[in-house]
Amino acid sequence: AGTAAALAPADAVVLAAEDPLAALQRLATAWRRALGAQVIAITGSTGKTSTKDVLAAMLAPHRRTVATRQNLNTEIGLPLTVLSAPPGTEVLVLELAMRGAGQIAELTTISEPDVGLITNVGPVHVELLGSVEGVAAAKAELIAGLHAGATMIVPAGEPLLAPHLRADLRTVPVGPGGELTEADLDGLELPFDSAHMRQNAVAALAAARAIGVEPSGRIEVALSAMRGQQRQMPGDITVVEDCYNANPMSMRAALDDLQRSAPGRKVAVLGDMLELGPDAAAHHAAIGEHARAAGVDVLVAVGPLSAGLAADHTVADAEAAAALLPGLLSPGDTVLVKASRGIGLERVVEALA
Repeated sequence: AGTAAALAPADAVVLAAEDPLAALQRLATAWRRALGAQVIAITGSTGKTSTKDVLAAMLAPHRRTVATRQNLNTEIGLPLTVLSAPPGTEVLVLELAMRGAGQIAELTTISEPDVGLITNVGPVHVELLGSVEGVAAAKAELIAGLHAGATMIVPAGEPLLAPHLRADLRTVPVGPGGELTEADLDGLELPFDSAHMRQNAVAALAAARAIGVEPSGRIEVALSAMRGQQRQMPGDITVVEDCYNANPMSMRAALDDLQRSAPGRKVAVLGDMLELGPDAAAHHAAIGEHARAAGVDVLVAVGPLSAGLAADHTVADAEAAAALLPGLLSPGDTVLVKASRGIGLERVVEALA
């Protein structure tokens, strides 16, 4: 307390606590209740941030909305997001991240959501959770933590979540065969047309409707950094900068988008997917096969795990990839850059700027 007081301005209030983290979390819950805002909590193996960005854009013209910024989605970041909401905030859109069991439950307890949304379940953090069933159980802590009568949005037909659904919640399945599908996006003008982003938009639309908002017209989405933005580089090179995170599901989706949208040669710079557990080698080999099936013309693998991609070029790290790539490119190429965050592939993008 003495150190905190010494660092604070003379007119500041200093709150001393034996457990500062627990105090921060309790303050966030108290402010969430004082605001009286509706809270939408989003988790999932992939697409959390993009879905949050789309939902915030859908809500902004209708409600005073505060959404998670950057990566403030942990046991520290989420309370800071809640506490950043000014008086008069009507909706909080919160991203819930996790790396192990119990963490989603903790974030749900802090935020007391009115609407829960799980984007999907896949082999992410398997190294920590043991199996994809363990991943599903960890994500489903959001379902368990909702109050009776709340709305829960889930991917339609996901068997891994079925054992966790509750009869006292309003469950809304979305996607093919669900209550909401891509057809419900008709009439909305979205700044993207990739399949996985449109699926994220369907889930976001379900969440908006759950709190009585009907989006319409053009949706002005500002996607968070390194989540699939296209950047035009010198030499008529298009870069898809998607190097914030990666797992088998998101890798396949990104490669499918590259196949569909690239007008010229397709170049993929793919780095290691981390925390995949004992099946990591098989997952990387499968991504290499998927890249070839997607018509990738030049495949560059970055990192020891990615050596299993059977790529045209294999390098040890991001620095080596940044040095190699400019010499491989021609005008009109589209370059996908994707890996887990720890690989640091943004350095490859910077080398092309």
